Amino acid sequence: MSTLRKLALGTAAGAMCVIPSGATIASSHREAPNISKYPKVDNTDFYMFRSYEPGREDFVTIIANFQPIQFPGSGPSYFTMDPDALYEIHIDNDGDAVENLTYSFRFTNSLRGGNGIALNIGGKDVTVPLRAVGPITAPEDPNQNELESYTVTQISGDRRSGTRASITNSAGGGTSFPKPIDNIGNKTVPTYEAYANQFMYNVSVPGCSAGGRMFVGQREEAFAFNLGETFDLVNYVPIEGDSAPFANDGGGFPGGITQSRENDSLVGEYNITSIALELPISCLTGSGNGVIGAWSTASLPQARILDPTPTYSMPTVDGGAFVQVSRLGMPLTNEVVIGLNRKDLFNAAEPMGDAALADFVTNPTFPAILDSLFRGPVNATLGTNIANLAPNNFPRNDLVATFLTGITSLNRQARVTASEMLRLNTAIAPTPRASQKNLGVVADDLAGFPNGRRPGDDIIDIVLRVAMGRLCHPVPINGTPTDLGLCKPENAPVGNVPFTDGAPISARDLRPGFPYLNTPIPGSPNSARDAAAAKPAQP
Repeated sequence: MSTLRKLALGTAAGAMCVIPSGATIASSHREAPNISKYPKVDNTDFYMFRSYEPGREDFVTIIANFQPIQFPGSGPSYFTMDPDALYEIHIDNDGDAVENLTYSFRFTNSLRGGNGIALNIGGKDVTVPLRAVGPITAPEDPNQNELESYTVTQISGDRRSGTRASITNSAGGGTSFPKPIDNIGNKTVPTYEAYANQFMYNVSVPGCSAGGRMFVGQREEAFAFNLGETFDLVNYVPIEGDSAPFANDGGGFPGGITQSRENDSLVGEYNITSIALELPISCLTGSGNGVIGAWSTASLPQARILDPTPTYSMPTVDGGAFVQVSRLGMPLTNEVVIGLNRKDLFNAAEPMGDAALADFVTNPTFPAILDSLFRGPVNATLGTNIANLAPNNFPRNDLVATFLTGITSLNRQARVTASEMLRLNTAIAPTPRASQKNLGVVADDLAGFPNGRRPGDDIIDIVLRVAMGRLCHPVPINGTPTDLGLCKPENAPVGNVPFTDGAPISARDLRPGFPYLNTPIPGSPNSARDAAAAKPAQP
């Protein structure tokens, strides 16, 4: 048994109830050197939660986002998916860190009529340079020049050698699903929300008596993050400056940042491409204890040769086995936990191989960076003499339990195999949208992160606090302050500090139902983008 697994099993056995996620600070947008070369297969965010849309509580929603930082006006090509890639969602329902179910998406891109729409110009038929030549209102509209569709295969067992069966459209039984064109602008797609709703499919799932729902297409970014200032050596005071979020009273930490949409670099500014599935709980849990682990990946063919005379359908020649180039389970792991020299390895690894990266969790560097940046200013402001802001409980058993084993009485599987993935206890009822607390479990909302992850969970604020030792202090569990027994308050001198990046998000900012993420921001007119950026954040 590996050292990592021994440590993880011991930690999980000692965990009393629940703990939130570990020391990370940004989701996976261009987080590793190699994946930054391949934006079409860059997995940016991963969500999994009990559906909280009324009447859908017996379902789990899984959302995998790709293609980060899509500026809405990025024409003329916009953001089709890569037809040479595999986009996959994996589920482990028995705790062995190996997928039991995989949902594999393959995309096909084509031009209208084979070569694209042509216009007769001076007696010659000449193909047009744009993706659309007139308003688009329906799937495969005749004004749409470039078409995109996809198929989905459910694989039981190993992702490459398991039993394969197609997910089919409940209306007619087809296996090919048209994908909506991106939100080019209000003239090209006059009513985008109504248009996109036509691509939300009821689907039949192999081996599952109940059906599910599926949507693949562009959405507005939902990951709230003070991006530029954070990576500029945290160029703000990352502590709440009000007595409470949105109090607007300046009663918090002197000079601390306060909650404002103006601090958010992504929401209201950019879009992403979502793969969203809503599947019956009963069809996902298998023979396990009701806790499922999941992660998403993207893979490319091992060999790629550039064609010196490329065509639309064959710009390259690709071959060989598929190689995993992107991976995302627990949010933010590869951004600031994994060392720069190992980020590409993490993206290529399967959960069973995570022991090779154990030191980044047991001995994280990010809290030490925060200490070096802020110890002096904090001591000067408070008149204290704190020797080190970072927690000193090494190895960080609290983070090992969170990232690698699941949490006793929350989301630990009956069989424990140390591995990084998002874990969800499907027996915990969803919290209604209006009642959700965006700090999840830290705020005594057990249906939130790290029990899965909802779009309205404020991941940055949660993990900042946990990174700096929140779990060494009692946390509220069903209204009762609870000592998790993972570390002591003296291990984390600032563990109770309300760390924040000042960029808020909540479920009230997003759609009330599937696919939960908002309609994408249009590329035109500019006023529409300005309105999206100015949307007030909900407390």
